[in-house]
Amino acid sequence: MWHRLQSLIRKEFIQIVRDPRTLAMTFIMPVVMMFLLGYAATNDVRNIALVVLDRDQTPASRRLIDAYRVADYFTIAQPVGSEEELRDLIDRNAARAGLIIPPGYGRDLAGWDSAQVAFILDGSDPTVASTALAAAQLIGQSLSTQTSIERMEMRGQTVVTQQPIEVRTQVWFNPGLISSYYMVPAMIGIILQYLTIMLTATSIVRERERGTIEQLIVTPLRSWEMIVGKLVPYVLIAFLNTIEVLTISVILFHVPINGDLSLLLALTALFLVTTLGIGLLISSIANTQQEAMLTTTFTLLPSIFLSGFFFPLAAMPVWLQMLSYAIPLRYFLIIVRGIVLKGVGLPALWPEVVALSIFAFVVMSAAVSRFRRSLD
Repeated sequence: MWHRLQSLIRKEFIQIVRDPRTLAMTFIMPVVMMFLLGYAATNDVRNIALVVLDRDQTPASRRLIDAYRVADYFTIAQPVGSEEELRDLIDRNAARAGLIIPPGYGRDLAGWDSAQVAFILDGSDPTVASTALAAAQLIGQSLSTQTSIERMEMRGQTVVTQQPIEVRTQVWFNPGLISSYYMVPAMIGIILQYLTIMLTATSIVRERERGTIEQLIVTPLRSWEMIVGKLVPYVLIAFLNTIEVLTISVILFHVPINGDLSLLLALTALFLVTTLGIGLLISSIANTQQEAMLTTTFTLLPSIFLSGFFFPLAAMPVWLQMLSYAIPLRYFLIIVRGIVLKGVGLPALWPEVVALSIFAFVVMSAAVSRFRRSLD
């Protein structure tokens, strides 16, 4: 019995060694998962981009701005001259929060009155927004307490009559900070990427395993016709999946679609070109369906962790934030969340559309070129 078992174990090891790609993937994937989980899996949000509209321009207003600047939570992105400019920066994800200091702020503090400032938050990402909300209130209270102590010392009082500074917060796009409003739209990107890559890659590899790919090669079909014929069904399936996920998100999770649905579908098609290209590229490299599925999972992991799907990009190290620019899903998540939650259009999303277009062209061109060579 031991001899038979030993022979079977030896045979399995030989089969594993004969498939070096799968073997390498099984050892590389844990390293990548630990690497991503160790650095990217964090909700400790820092360096939130903050834009400031200072209509007072006094030493008191600059002192308030400095209080937010020295805090580890915020980074002053740029000053703005109007509320329209502030809204535009938040719509384009160039900032996550805005501080509005009204005229007369310094005069009110100097006159021993209470001064009010407005703090605007982008609520489309509840994790970042909740952290920014708590930090904004804490910084305001800290400066207010410090100002109260200074007033008491000047007057010789021992009791605080009123808080000199009041930070009034306002959350845009998702006032209730409901996490499903943030996560459910992003599921469209995750589902589409996984399904289109997996189905495209395994479908063509399955043809190669069964030997039917040779039958297609000897037909009068040209290479580009074969590629289009293989991809079109999965484009239609992906669009049905998009409509399905949107319907479920509205009916079950009550996610409001504030933007143009036709624009969302058009930009989804652009994203599909990229994911289908990745699937086609995998199909030209993998020899078996097992290899194709492992490679698909391998490409999905960085997308989940480095796209801002689970964890805010602002919480990651700078070098990981730079690496995230190579993830197409990053741009699509900004698009889908911008249209669904913020109701923005192309003027606010054009940087992501341009980046996604470049990705689509490069990936699909490389995939088609590689796939044609594999057919020859």
